[in-house]
Amino acid sequence: MPAIADIGTRIELVPMDGHFHDITVALYRQPTTAGPAFLVHTYSALDGAERRLEDIRSLMMTLGGLQPSVEAPGLLAFPCGEEHGLAVRRLFLEACKVGSPDEAVPPPLSTVDRKSGLTIVAEPLGEGQYRVEAVGEAGEADRSRRVGVIVNGLMKLGEMRRVEGADDCVGFDCGYSHDELVGLLLVRAPNVRAIVREQQALAARGVLAAPSQQGDAP
Repeated sequence: MPAIADIGTRIELVPMDGHFHDITVALYRQPTTAGPAFLVHTYSALDGAERRLEDIRSLMMTLGGLQPSVEAPGLLAFPCGEEHGLAVRRLFLEACKVGSPDEAVPPPLSTVDRKSGLTIVAEPLGEGQYRVEAVGEAGEADRSRRVGVIVNGLMKLGEMRRVEGADDCVGFDCGYSHDELVGLLLVRAPNVRAIVREQQALAARGVLAAPSQQGDAP
């Protein structure tokens, strides 16, 4: 038990990693003097498991702007020093869907909204704030409606706040720009319900247990 007591609090779980022998991988949060840091962890002893963890860490840096923690070697942290709990959970899940860091590029601050066909753009305004715009052949009412949907999605997925006096603007309380993270969440923002269903399904599929707790399990 002492070996597992120090890895922190588990905040997300992928029961079966389809890119590496269906091993279970989880994300843990640890406190540091510089703020929360995150550990990507598995109890699998398979050859190559640690390399897979390194790939996931690299993917989280590319896809979400995380950086190596200055206080805890091997852990990741946001440069602002905040947790961004919901957003980092989504980032971890998305990183685990990718097989190799070579397949990933930083997400752009635009995406095509499948429901409307409009291009959704998040314009950085500085101090962690972004203006959401819908571009395309649609009436003002339709574009405004889709912007409202995206804004609400970003608020739910990234714990962002609506900027006072601007219904099309959202921001992070930390006041720090997180362009990669916003680009990642922007793709998912139009369909938050599907994201919630996915997370519920993952939670129901299994738990990460230490070898001493697994009994005869492989």
